[in-house]
Amino acid sequence: MTRIKACCMASIAEMQMAVAADVDAVGLVGQMPSGPGPIADGLIAEIALAVPPPIAAFLLTSETTADAIADHVQRTGAPVVQIVSHISPVESARLARLLPQVRRVQVIHVEGDDALARIDAYSPHVHAFLLDSGRPGAAIPTLGGTGETHDWAISARFVVASPRPVFLAGGLNAGNVTAAIAQVRPFGVDVCSGIRSNGALDSAKLNAFVAAVRQAGL
Repeated sequence: MTRIKACCMASIAEMQMAVAADVDAVGLVGQMPSGPGPIADGLIAEIALAVPPPIAAFLLTSETTADAIADHVQRTGAPVVQIVSHISPVESARLARLLPQVRRVQVIHVEGDDALARIDAYSPHVHAFLLDSGRPGAAIPTLGGTGETHDWAISARFVVASPRPVFLAGGLNAGNVTAAIAQVRPFGVDVCSGIRSNGALDSAKLNAFVAAVRQAGL
């Protein structure tokens, strides 16, 4: 069964709505250079503490050093950290030593075939990958929440080559997620803009997305 991560939770009420819709994980966005959904670390800590098991709470951090990432995790208490920048593999290895008890998910922004070259660099140090559509090299970096898809053919090759589970993100919604799952065969899918209206979590869109993912797994 394809896992579902509902990202950009803005409150305990939104998290509870996502949990009631039968998602497997929720995403809590820390400070970012751009994009939707960032909330204060104090609120992240409150929501993370309220997430009922076995639902996983992911902290999205834009920090780029092991020490800063570890500090962000410790401030918020999240059991999973999603590293949205292409950090140095040296820092990734150090983070694994600093936070052996925390699940670590490395985001790969799929801009071309070079995404595949990052598998060997990170896979010894992380538990999973998440493929997204950001532009980390832009003048103002975009590190997620773009609402745009990327080349799923590259993502499918990444899934085949990766020794770690892979989540797929980037422009997913109830209308395209079935096709995305059929082509990419990810471990899980991640959604933010596709389940929101006017910035707020939309119950109808959320439930339609979950239903489409569950149907794709039948």
